[in-house]
Amino acid sequence: MPDFALSFDEFVLAASTDSLADEPAAREHADAVEFRLDLADDPLEQLSAYDGELPIIATNRAAWEAGGASDETERLLTVETALEDDAVAAIDLECRALDGSVAAADTETAQQVRTSAREAGVPVIASIHDFEATPPREKLTALLDRAADAGTVGKLATTAHDRGDALALLSATHEATAAGKTVATMGMGAAGQHTRAVAPIYGSAIGYAPVEAAEATAPGQYPLATLRELVDGLATPTNNDV
Repeated sequence: MPDFALSFDEFVLAASTDSLADEPAAREHADAVEFRLDLADDPLEQLSAYDGELPIIATNRAAWEAGGASDETERLLTVETALEDDAVAAIDLECRALDGSVAAADTETAQQVRTSAREAGVPVIASIHDFEATPPREKLTALLDRAADAGTVGKLATTAHDRGDALALLSATHEATAAGKTVATMGMGAAGQHTRAVAPIYGSAIGYAPVEAAEATAPGQYPLATLRELVDGLATPTNNDV
């Protein structure tokens, strides 16, 4: 039986999909599968029938954060049910659901699911998305601190409009990881696409890519094989590098 344990001490490349039937095609390049329950047909049935090798990150993205799940409480309880499956090695919960900063969120249930995950020893990715812009550097740092404090990994995806936005995001990533935070960052859109390959050098713990380009779940994603090649091809600096 596969070992589905997942640690974010090293970079994890997740293949994003709404069908676990894609898992065999992802094995060559991915370290995990991000299963988008909110976009999937019969997601819990897919989980119960899963016989793949890669650990699963279960994401049931809220409609208020550009996902496909409209019933707030039901979607969170579905994530809690998914935790019962041995293959689910991490879950993604919106940071704004966990801290109650969005009126549409069911914060009590979100916190309940986080507690269930912690009791089961399953890491929680606390995610924040900005589909409009990239905030200033100081705001990025504050957002990463907030997300990292809310989960095992703090995930921040912003929309980059130029190289300055990309640089600010990479700088905030470096600052957060230097402070001992576990974070995952990515710039969405064309101007931020390269950050998906470069951010791991600055400490980003997770990357996301579709198995096929046409199945991208966020703007600016590279195909899975391309991102694997780019990340692996970039040298990671050490403290001894000049």
